[in-house]
Amino acid sequence: MDREVSLNRADTFSFINPWIRYFLFIFSLLFWVFSLLIIAIGVYAKVEKATDTVRDTFLIDPAIILIVVGVVMFFITFCGCIGALRENIKLLKAFSLSLTLVFLSQLAIAVLGFFYSDKTRGTLGKFVKKAIIHYRDDIDLQNLIDYIQKEFKCCGYNNYTDWSRNLYFNCTQENPSRERCAVPYSCCTPVPGEVVINTMCGFGVQNLNYLEATKSIYPLGCADKTAGWIESHLLLVGALALGLVLPQIAGIVLSQILISQIEDEISSIL
Repeated sequence: MDREVSLNRADTFSFINPWIRYFLFIFSLLFWVFSLLIIAIGVYAKVEKATDTVRDTFLIDPAIILIVVGVVMFFITFCGCIGALRENIKLLKAFSLSLTLVFLSQLAIAVLGFFYSDKTRGTLGKFVKKAIIHYRDDIDLQNLIDYIQKEFKCCGYNNYTDWSRNLYFNCTQENPSRERCAVPYSCCTPVPGEVVINTMCGFGVQNLNYLEATKSIYPLGCADKTAGWIESHLLLVGALALGLVLPQIAGIVLSQILISQIEDEISSIL
């Protein structure tokens, strides 16, 4: 009788924890759906941009970046989903290895960014200056700069006179543009009670001295503003970084545990 009970227990016992298996499956499924959403947004942005006549001045189209990131996420999470559901060791190992490589890449970028912060800021400065030059040439670039200037309440990279780098806002006498010596409306301080945005509020601002300019626009550059924002929101930045890293670590740990359990199950059968 005792032997029969032992045999029944041996038949029903499994090394594989169903909670870990299904949690990893649901975890991967959620990010798999999220990857499809990213791909859809990237495709939509690419199609919408294709109808515009503006020139693309980004080294890499942001829509293409979204599509590539979404496709990579799709294949990684697909391995996690099917690997957990079918208890496939090869797919689970591919899932774990991919997440590990992504995590190490992010860690390397963070470390290099910390130790080479001056060079990073210089690279960012070059990008912003290029964005100012091509402000009217690329709708994505224009929207990005406008968003940054509105959110951080800044104008230009160092200060508002940086906008003279732009062909339309250039302040030389030879410039025939109606926007000569102007700055984008996103530099302007909001007027209380204003219903319709005055897009010409920045006209002629570059001809004003600093004190006069502060009455109508944000005089400080976005370099100092963004640096100050990051320093004053280190907890938020850290929380966002942790929010990106923790799911990756969880995926790596769970997949490795499940792989170990599957291997133990196979060994017990053999």
